[in-house]
This record gives sequence, C-alpha cells and structure tokens, in this order.
Amino acid sequence: MEVLGSGAFSEVFTVKERKTGKLFAMKCVKKKNKRDVNLENEIAVLRKIQHDNVVCLEDFYESRTHYYLLMQLVSGGELFDRILDRGMYSEADASLVIRQVLEAVSYLHKNGIVHRDLKPENLLYYSPDENAKIMISDFGLSKMEDNGIMSTACGTPGYVAPEVLAQKPYSKAVDCWSIGVITYILLCGYPPFYEETETRLFSKIMKAQYEFDSPFWDDISESAKDFIRNMMQKNPKMRYDTEQALRHPWIIGKTARSQDIYYSVSEQIQKNFAKSKWKVRSCFITLCILGLEFVSSGFSDNLLHDYTIHFFFFKDDWLFNLI
Repeated sequence: MEVLGSGAFSEVFTVKERKTGKLFAMKCVKKKNKRDVNLENEIAVLRKIQHDNVVCLEDFYESRTHYYLLMQLVSGGELFDRILDRGMYSEADASLVIRQVLEAVSYLHKNGIVHRDLKPENLLYYSPDENAKIMISDFGLSKMEDNGIMSTACGTPGYVAPEVLAQKPYSKAVDCWSIGVITYILLCGYPPFYEETETRLFSKIMKAQYEFDSPFWDDISESAKDFIRNMMQKNPKMRYDTEQALRHPWIIGKTARSQDIYYSVSEQIQKNFAKSKWKVRSCFITLCILGLEFVSSGFSDNLLHDYTIHFFFFKDDWLFNLI
C-alpha cells in the first residue's frame, strides 16, 4: 500500500459505501492531547447546513484515536483550473460563478454562519461536466454567529476585509468583501491588492485602495465594475449584503458581457496564481489489506463495516478531486 501524503494531523481518503457503491471523501483527523475547538466548530457548522452549492457533511465517526468526517465527494476540480481549460471565457461565465457563490453564502448567512475564508481555492466544481455547479468548501474558519459580531482575526491575506485587519468587531459583511475580491480576480486574472510586504498589502486593503487598470479592464462592463465597488465598500454598513448582490443587474444576467476575455484573464491567472501541480495517483486496496492494516491505524469497526476504502489522496489538507 502506497501512502501518497499526509498532514500533521489528517489524511483524506476516497471511500465507497458498501450498500450503494456511492463514493465519498473522508477526512481522518488524528486526535490531539487537548480539545480541538476548531474541529468541533467545523463539525457543528457542517451538521447545520445543506445546500446545493455547499460541500456537505454526510456522516461523522469517532474512534479512540481519530475523528472521521465523511464528506460529499466533489470531483470537478478548482475554479482557476476550469477557467484555464475552457479556451473561451466571458463576463457572463464569471457572473454565473459568482451568482452560485452568492446563493450559497446567502443561505449560510440566513442560518447564522459566516464562512470567513472565501477564496478561489475553496470554490470547486461538483463534477467534470461542462455545466457542473460550483461548490463552496473548507469550513475550518467558519463561525456561527452569536450576536452577529465577531472579533477573531482570521482569513487569507488578500481576501480579508478592511475591518478585520483594523482589528475592529466585524460581521457577515466580511464574506461579501471576499466575494468582491474573487469577482475582481475572475475578470482580470490578478488580485486587486498586491504588495511585496504584508504591511503594505494590509495598508492598501484597509484603505480599499484598488484600481481598474488599463488595458486589462478596458473591455469590462461598467456594470461589473459597479458590482465590485458595492461589494468592496470599505465601510461594511455601506457594503452590499448577499440579497442586494443577488439583485444586481450584472448578477441576474442583464448586463454581463459575452465578449471573450479568455486570453487576457488566463494569461494573468497563470502569471499571478502559478502553483505546483500535485500528481495524484490512485492506490486500490483490497478488503483483506484494509482489514489487516487499517484497523490498527484507528478506523472504527462501524466505519469498516459500512465503507470500503477505494483509494485516497491528499492536498493542502483537503482534496476532493477524483482522477
């Protein structure tokens, strides 16, 4: 049996339900000596949500040594990879992606949940099909609102809202800011804020200091720019919420241009978001090997009874891509 990779405390496997043959993703998290508050929070959030555009938790198991999160399997790859593979790409395509993200985030907000780490890497396609839907993943930093106000500084530099960097109390409006940043990137291929040092980067973000640079934005509609301005308002009280955003003409399909912008956007994505490609290989495991080698690794009897480990893979702590 070949181990393809692992993190400090977790591995991700693809498992098959014996009764139905259906495939799932299973995150195996090794128990720590002290209480894992972040994991508890992630499980609590995932148990509360069920939406067509959100990767959902199907089941949860626990053994003496591990926690097992059985997740919906999403196999269509990351957002940027799909754009680069398209060959043609337009504002209308970007608008469709953002509309699905908004619908999912609107659902989360109505259920008192703030994602807090929305970024392109957490937007996956459900399947390799051409018209596959977008799925939001990775709820490790998500938070269930108590009184609607949060204060813990978290997120990914470049996507985090000004009020978080300013260490001010913040609300679910931080997700809308992140969606604005994602929209900006989808229309030009580079981030709205870029500096060599985090200090300068954070300074620009806190001032909401960004531009629609020529020539990259010359062929982008004013409606798209208006949408971004409303999502990236420095003042969270003036920023669009998800319901306002879903009513914007650029989102409902009235003003998003169909002109092909693939060449410019794809070139910039490859330049600004280059990453090493993980080579993922399958490892088929017979029931005999599973029984001999995995029981001692902490798999619970119930889990072994219900699921066969088909093959497994790992990337950045989470990976839902099937080969």
